[in-house]
Amino acid sequence: MESAAMDHLAVGAFVLFGAAFVVLVVWVSNLLSPKSANSPDRLEPYECGSEPIGPSWVQFRVGYYVYALLFVVFDIETVFLYPWAVAFGNIGVFILVEMVVFIAILAAGLGYAWKEGALRWR
Repeated sequence: MESAAMDHLAVGAFVLFGAAFVVLVVWVSNLLSPKSANSPDRLEPYECGSEPIGPSWVQFRVGYYVYALLFVVFDIETVFLYPWAVAFGNIGVFILVEMVVFIAILAAGLGYAWKEGALRWR
């Protein structure tokens, strides 16, 4: 029972330390930030240093979104493959077959995207 109590105490200490750290960082940020709300510097462009020209609405090509979605799909694949690869020696044949099916489905999706020209940069 003592070990479980120590584990709970350690988790509680981490939660309290994390909460105190967040409060401290927000307080220090508020303390060090400039206070003048009507300063002319606040009206200046911030990001690139030049005055914005033209409308703020800009349409992006759909190809950027396709690449982003494909990246997310294969990033998630990596997230699922890593624990499987770490525990490879301790799992049975069923899990091996399951992972092969998972990889085959993702490979079929990649093949379809390739065939449809989704990976061609235009």
